[in-house]
Amino acid sequence: MIVTVTLNPSLDRTIEVDAFERGAILRIAEPVLEAGGKGVNVTRALAANGVGSIAVLPVGGSEGAELARRMDAAAIAARYVPVAGRTRSNITVCEADGTVTKLNEPGTKLSLPELMAVTAAVTSAVSAHDWVVISGSVPPEFSSEQLLALTASLSGRDVNLAIDTSGDALVASLGARPRLIKPNRAELAEIVGRPLESIAEVIDAAKGVRDRGVEFVLVSLASDGAVLVGPTGVIVGESRVAHPRSTVGAGDSFLAGFLSKFSVDETDVDAALLEALAWGAAAASLPGTSVPGPGDIDYSNVQLVWQPDLDRPLVAS
Repeated sequence: MIVTVTLNPSLDRTIEVDAFERGAILRIAEPVLEAGGKGVNVTRALAANGVGSIAVLPVGGSEGAELARRMDAAAIAARYVPVAGRTRSNITVCEADGTVTKLNEPGTKLSLPELMAVTAAVTSAVSAHDWVVISGSVPPEFSSEQLLALTASLSGRDVNLAIDTSGDALVASLGARPRLIKPNRAELAEIVGRPLESIAEVIDAAKGVRDRGVEFVLVSLASDGAVLVGPTGVIVGESRVAHPRSTVGAGDSFLAGFLSKFSVDETDVDAALLEALAWGAAAASLPGTSVPGPGDIDYSNVQLVWQPDLDRPLVAS
């Protein structure tokens, strides 16, 4: 089982326009409304492909109720923790040329009793050998100590911890010695404190993170592919997206694809990375934060690169 933890979920509205023009009146079609937050997206992607997953998340206000209603209607397993604050609502504007503009609310602070309730929901959901994915932004005023307290609650339960967050929370999470982290290029650069301009620099940075106690560093690089650095070495992969529509949530589908394979067979990391690339590319071809199902995933668009050009400048942000 893969249990995801989303501390700052959202109700996501996606609007598609030919071109975004500041100060103009733009006519739009009906927006796409979806349950969001990185951990929620991971569970949604896994569920769409028949992989067992449970999402744990706080919900509050009318937005939280609508988020839960949409997850329940899609038969997505979840444990909701009622909170006093309002679940945030995010807006994504997607242009025809693939440009994406996001307007994200900060979310609502969680009280100590609410954080304790989330922790209790997580610990009650996990069993030995499960994967626990703590993913996404953290609520306002959420401290590094609180994140480490959440991870400490899993100590001794024989679970596998994966982290996909950013900023101070990502740096602090290394203290929990997760088995896997999934930064993008900018997030990995934040950890090591320097820009990463090539595959070689990404690999070097990921190796440095491994030296700090992380077993697997899985780096998503958007149109530049991905890098996995683990105990057996370095794997580089590439993917192609012929007609990108929205990259929002593509990294979450990427992580879901990796865990869909790796959680059942850790011996074939090549297959796990290919699965990650295929799911991520499929998600980028879909509108909004839609997650790919089996019919959307095209393995002909992904490959491992055994002799990559390590010094090639990266183009994706």
